[in-house]
This record gives sequence, structure tokens and C-alpha cells, in this order.
Amino acid sequence: MPYIFKKYYPIRNIFFFFGEGLLIFLAISGVYRFFLGSTQYFDGILLYTLQAMLVTLIFQISLYYFDLYDLSVTSSFSDTAARITQAFGVGCISLAIIYYLAPATIISSEIFFAGYLVICSSIALWRFFYALVLDRRMFAQPILILGTGVIAENIANEIENKRDSAYKIVAYAGDGKPRVNPQRVPVVHDKREIFSVASARKAEKIIVALDDKRGNTPTKELLACKLRGMSIVQGIEFYESLAGKILVEKVNPTWIVFSEGFKQGRGVQIIKRAVDILLASFGLLISLPIILVTSVIIKLESPGPVLYTQDRVGEKGTIFKVIKFRSMRSDAEKDGPVWASKNDSRVTRVGNFIRKIRIDEIPQMWSVLKGEMSFVGPRPERPVFVEQLTQNIPYYSLRHNVKPGITGWAQICYPYGASEEDALRKLEYDLYYVKNMSVWMDLLIVFQTIKTVLFQRGAR
Repeated sequence: MPYIFKKYYPIRNIFFFFGEGLLIFLAISGVYRFFLGSTQYFDGILLYTLQAMLVTLIFQISLYYFDLYDLSVTSSFSDTAARITQAFGVGCISLAIIYYLAPATIISSEIFFAGYLVICSSIALWRFFYALVLDRRMFAQPILILGTGVIAENIANEIENKRDSAYKIVAYAGDGKPRVNPQRVPVVHDKREIFSVASARKAEKIIVALDDKRGNTPTKELLACKLRGMSIVQGIEFYESLAGKILVEKVNPTWIVFSEGFKQGRGVQIIKRAVDILLASFGLLISLPIILVTSVIIKLESPGPVLYTQDRVGEKGTIFKVIKFRSMRSDAEKDGPVWASKNDSRVTRVGNFIRKIRIDEIPQMWSVLKGEMSFVGPRPERPVFVEQLTQNIPYYSLRHNVKPGITGWAQICYPYGASEEDALRKLEYDLYYVKNMSVWMDLLIVFQTIKTVLFQRGAR
């Protein structure tokens, strides 16, 4: 399992996903064996296995795109049942298209619908029991948080506000009162008691979440905990793995210098560039009809050019011209550059539509071919805003160590931002990407972006 998936997604979530996939596969395989008998089934087991794998793949992709693998949010039974029905409906349509194109993959109607009923029953039971596991925090790892300040608060919020959190807080240790403590767990004010309390509460991990470590770190007690088998983890790193972002306002340059990550292997760069060229070439080719229709409609609706170019800051701070379909009036910035806003009056009717489904981004694939951008990376910002943000936000310039992207980790994790505060929040995700950049992470971002586009989330 690639590191990025293990780090960002709790093991229980990964187990849930593959467990459900196994149930779907076994349901189809079991129905095949029931209807055909052991002898006939094993004679054609390779074909039947491939057919069952195809159904599993299509159904799980459909469940994913209907947010049915987001276990952090509690949903009602009726809402979950409705979305599963919709997902399987899309899955059946997709399978029908595949069966038409590749008749060898067809499953007989009798076996398919019998398998469908078994799948629905199995998934209903699987999700019911898994909901019990999540709601009761079963198999959650007990942790002790050393600290009661801002870092501890951020960590506690991530744990307590997510239904699928793989951790439970069993104790705090610090001078003050925890700002987040819904479980009313004990608070140890004398740090010399950390070892005894951690042992008594069966903590498996100690999170060092002190806002100021100078002279406040109980090294002797932490060493005793470590020798007893408890993991000792820095609060900043633990928060990063929980939230999928870096707590920018609390990290220091030393942590960035000595932390793992923030490096690009030559192999990753070569693969990433090859994939960019392949995807951009293919994307521009298949989108030619969309490009032509969009160009005509933009020209008919409002005066001005179909495309517009704008200076953006790229890798290593270089300036390049980004190309997009014009979605605003041609005089949108007659009074100077300003942040885009929700329901921006400068956006045309056509512009509003092409922004929602990201058609305005298609010309940027030309920038990808030229090597100025990548498919995945931090979104490029305008020089006038970069200068302002670099002065006011710590480590903002680090996002320019990689090529900017058409989509990115911040775009799928955070709503569209239009202020300096939003820029700070998005930087937390951008730095996480820069630190953990890999081909697998790019793949995850592309899949999530497709879902974002389909459901029109985050566009402005």
C-alpha cells in the first residue's frame, strides 16, 4: 500500500474499502458457483474471476464518486441507501456500455441480478456493523496529548470531529485546561506523572503538542514511556498525518529542514513529466469539439477575445503566461486586480457555466505541454498577490519549489478561496503536497478532481 494512502487514510478506512470490494467479488463468484455447480465453475474460473473483478471495480468506483467511502460524516440510513442505489445505477449503466463494447465480459442476466441482490444484502450488513465500530470508537488507538495549547486544540478537533478517527484521547498533560475535551478525560498538571497516567490509561502513543518546548519537555518521563513501548510523536507531524495539511503558523524552519520530505526524486520528476505530456496531448485532442463550441459561444455572448492570458508565478518564482477561456467581461479589471468573489458580477453567464465544470481550464493543458505547469500542483497565483502573500504568510514561497498545477491537493480539500486567510489555509494543504509529492498522490488528486468536477464543488 503506497505511503500516502496509509498516512492520510486510517487503516480502518482502507480495511473497509478493500473489505467491501472483497464482499462484492465473493457475491458474484458465489452466485456463479451456485448456478453453475463446482465442475462447470472451475472449468471457466479464469473468465468468471475476471468478470467478477470487473463488476467489483465498476461498483466501487461508483460508490467512491457518490462519496460513500467518506466515513468521516454520519449519514442517515435513508440517505446512504439512496446514494448506494444511485451509485449502483450508474455502475449498471457503465457495465452495460462495457458489455456492448466487449461482449466476452458479459454476465448472464440471471447470475447478474442474483449477484446484485446478494451484493446489496452483503453491503447493507457490512456497513451496519462498520457503523457500530466507528460510532463506538472500537479499535481506536488510545493516545495521551502532552500540551493544552493551540497545537493540542487543533489535534483534538481533528480527532473528535471526525467519525472515522483512528484515535481516542485518554489523557492530557499540561499546565492549562484543554480547550477541547468532550470526553472529560483526566488532565495531568504535574508532568512527572505522565508515565504512570499513560500506563494506567493504556496509552499507546504520546503526542508532544507543546506550543513552546523550551524547558517544558519532560524528557525523562517521555524516555520512560518510550522504553515501555509507547510511541512518541511530535504534535506537528501527528497533525499533518491526521488532517492532510501542515500547521503553517506553528512550524519552525528547523522542523522543515530536518523533516522527511520536501525533496523531489529524479525518478518522480521524469515519470511526472511523461504523464503530463501524455495527458495534456490526449486531453487537448479529445476536447477539440468542446474548445470549438466554447469559443463560438463566448464570442457570441460578449465582446472581447475568446482566450485571455495573465501573468502567473511558476516554479522557482519564474513568471509565465497562463491561458484560459475568458469567463469575465473584457473590462473586468479596469480598476486593477482584485480577488475573485462568490457570485462575482464580472463573470458572464457562459463564464459561470464553464467555470462550474472547469471548461475554462482546458487551455492550460498547453502550458502543461510547454513545461510551465503540471497537471497536479499548487495553483499558480498572480505576481501582485504573491508579493503580498509572501510578506504576510510564513513559508508561502515554498509552494514555488514545484511546478504549479491545473488541479492540486488544496483544490480538492478546501473550498475556493478569495482572501488572505483563505490563502493561508490553502497553503497548509499546498505544503503538505510539496512535502509528500509522489505519483500515487497525483493519482489520488486526479481521481478526486474528477469527482469534484462531476458534482460541481468548489468552482468559482
